[in-house]
Amino acid sequence: MALPFLLAHFALSRSGGGFALVFSPTTTARSSSSLLDNARRWQPRCPSSSPRTESRTTTTRVDMIFQKFFGGGAFEAGIDYGSLDHPGPELAMAAASSEGSSRALTVSKRDPELVLASFAGGCFWGLELAYQRVPGVVYTTVGYTQGREVRPTYTQVCAGATGHTEALAVYYDPKEVSYDNLLDVFFKRVDPTTVNGQGNDFGRQYRTGVYYHSEEQESIARARFTNEQLLYSKPIATELKSAMPFWPAEKYHQQYLAKGGQNAEKNAVETIAAMGDEDHV
Repeated sequence: MALPFLLAHFALSRSGGGFALVFSPTTTARSSSSLLDNARRWQPRCPSSSPRTESRTTTTRVDMIFQKFFGGGAFEAGIDYGSLDHPGPELAMAAASSEGSSRALTVSKRDPELVLASFAGGCFWGLELAYQRVPGVVYTTVGYTQGREVRPTYTQVCAGATGHTEALAVYYDPKEVSYDNLLDVFFKRVDPTTVNGQGNDFGRQYRTGVYYHSEEQESIARARFTNEQLLYSKPIATELKSAMPFWPAEKYHQQYLAKGGQNAEKNAVETIAAMGDEDHV
């Protein structure tokens, strides 16, 4: 019985100068609106695995099933949350303490004057840089949310079996920037009508979403979604849901584009470029 064939689906993800097939539970067609595509900020490509590994392979859903039955010790090493800069460890501790529930942090434990917001906009590299530039945003951490598996890794999320999406946790000072302003940044960056992807990245792990952490955020976001829908003929595909526990991503993903030399200063306006793509540098 061809078990891998029955359990795996494929999604297109651009790698280098071409395209490669990667395993994913769902695939969708790219939005046909060329005007919208041209108007959006370039969506940086994310790698298929850690840059420290020589073989860039994506784990299949079959591997995930083996892990479920036989344990994950040989599957891959977990993320060292303690090595992350703040607020990574705080987010990981909050996620671990909420196992079995859907609770997420509302404000920072260390800095209670800072409020949390969560967004998913395709590859999390470019989304993070966009928010790093916003005055009033104090911290950003990329990671994985809206999935039921605990302590997910990048390889597992890319396999499509955990239910998570690549996302960004934003710690902001509401005295300096409003939640509505954060939504401005989000909707200027994404095409909310694209299903399960942005730019050159497709699969449920690249779906877009606004995940509210409080009733106030929910009220503001719902009103904004209603207004945004008036701008499109197609239905908005971006999720609007209560934020679930947020698991930080591996350290090499954090502030990836800023560490690569792109401007993360407040109010910077340079185009956010895909690393390694000469057409967008």
